[in-house]
Amino acid sequence: MAYFAGNSLGLMPRSVRHALDVELDSWQEHAVEGHFRGQNPWMHYHHICTPSLARLTGALDEEVVCTNGLTANLHLMMVSFFRPQGDRNMILMEAGAFPSDQYAVESQVRFHGLDPGRCVVELKPGAGRRCLTSRQISDAIQQYGARLALVLMPGVQYQTGQVFDIGEITRMGHEAGARVGFDLAHAVGNISLNLHDWGPDFAVWCSYKYLNSGPGGPGGLFVHERHAHNPELPRFAGWWGHDESTRFEMQASFHPMRGAAGWQLSNAPVLGMAAHHASLEIFDRAGMDHLTERAAELSGYLRHRLVDIQHRRGADALELITPHEPGSYGCQQSFSVGSHGEELLLSLQQNGVLIDFRRPDILRMAPVPLYNQPEEIDRCCDLLDHWLSLHTKS
Repeated sequence: MAYFAGNSLGLMPRSVRHALDVELDSWQEHAVEGHFRGQNPWMHYHHICTPSLARLTGALDEEVVCTNGLTANLHLMMVSFFRPQGDRNMILMEAGAFPSDQYAVESQVRFHGLDPGRCVVELKPGAGRRCLTSRQISDAIQQYGARLALVLMPGVQYQTGQVFDIGEITRMGHEAGARVGFDLAHAVGNISLNLHDWGPDFAVWCSYKYLNSGPGGPGGLFVHERHAHNPELPRFAGWWGHDESTRFEMQASFHPMRGAAGWQLSNAPVLGMAAHHASLEIFDRAGMDHLTERAAELSGYLRHRLVDIQHRRGADALELITPHEPGSYGCQQSFSVGSHGEELLLSLQQNGVLIDFRRPDILRMAPVPLYNQPEEIDRCCDLLDHWLSLHTKS
């Protein structure tokens, strides 16, 4: 099977089985004392992922933590960074955001007693376009600036594969007086990130896509250093976010850990974290610079093949959705064959190629540098070309 769905669920690293066995053995041997004994004492388990996550996201160690799930982390971040006051009560986001982001935003707005119809601005691509432009984002921030409490955007758009300029959006949002956050579910492990220098207030992500950490794997979050030691910042607190030096004194008053770790709620889900750590070790060995270079080669080659097919079969038969400008895409290329997307998907699966489909008509294909090869791209594109030759009107 040629697998191009790593943007939905990454493949399992071979090292995961051993990583899980280590923790299962510790559980069997030490039981509750595994929190303080064994190869990786569970009390401090989240720490073993921190340096790798900092390197992947271009952050300081204290700015990142592996914890919770993506949507839980988004809620926690919005509790702290969506603080509507008076007329400054609006959230700017993309209209095509992943549904759980839309649900989180709407529920947070209602939590503050506000009307999402008035307080959520959703940016839509222009007529006949699939992607937002930088000008649209800039104009919207300028238009609503005095009313914006939060700008919330993706690092990479999940349907189109479009990469957004995180640094520039952050700069514009902050100039307008808003807080700025990002959903990096499709960005982390896919594109180079430099969160500390870019300076958003927060970011959240999952680990089961490009980070290959298993279904439902633990999420992560980034909180910029300028918020690292602000115990007055509102938050929903939990035991594991409390200062670990006094955590087991069972104090009633909450004293947060410095940095992103202070937003943890519960102790680490060790088995899921073990799989996550095993994958992060691969990224450390490979190096993100090397991986993004290789990803650019693979995705660029896929783009070349798709453009060639489009030229021969016609734009009506194959619509390329992902922007083509340098830096505007990562691993993923998205395209459409009109109303026949599910039919094509099934045909490819029957021929040993797995890609991804999003209704109503978007096919997503992500050659991942850790495990995909150009020969697999050729195989998929040859099958696509043949399928179109049978289904394109002459």
